[in-house]
Amino acid sequence: MAKNLLELIIGSIDDKKRWRAYKARVKALPEPYRTSVDAVERFLMHSGETPTDWSRAAQMFDDLAELFEGAAADGTPVREIVGDDPLEFVETFVATYSDGGWIEKERQRLRTAIDRASGEESPS
Repeated sequence: MAKNLLELIIGSIDDKKRWRAYKARVKALPEPYRTSVDAVERFLMHSGETPTDWSRAAQMFDDLAELFEGAAADGTPVREIVGDDPLEFVETFVATYSDGGWIEKERQRLRTAIDRASGEESPS
């Protein structure tokens, strides 16, 4: 009961543990891999494309860490991972996991509001 009440207040403890484990994996990466993952993560968090479903987002971040861990272990240069255009890399990477993110929900909300305002609302 205490765990359920606590999770109701602060959210899933397992999700928080998974996020902390991911962050520890990233922190353990050598430079320049750690800095690269931090940059990709920051972009994903601000882009609006990150999945809104936590299990998809968590898998995406776990896979990101795994990709860079493997590259670090093999000595693969960061540019060989992300290519010449890091933005293209990130967009391709997130597309595998994306459910549209919050930005897609806002796009649809805008479309619906304009349809209603102009009397073009489709009957449901």
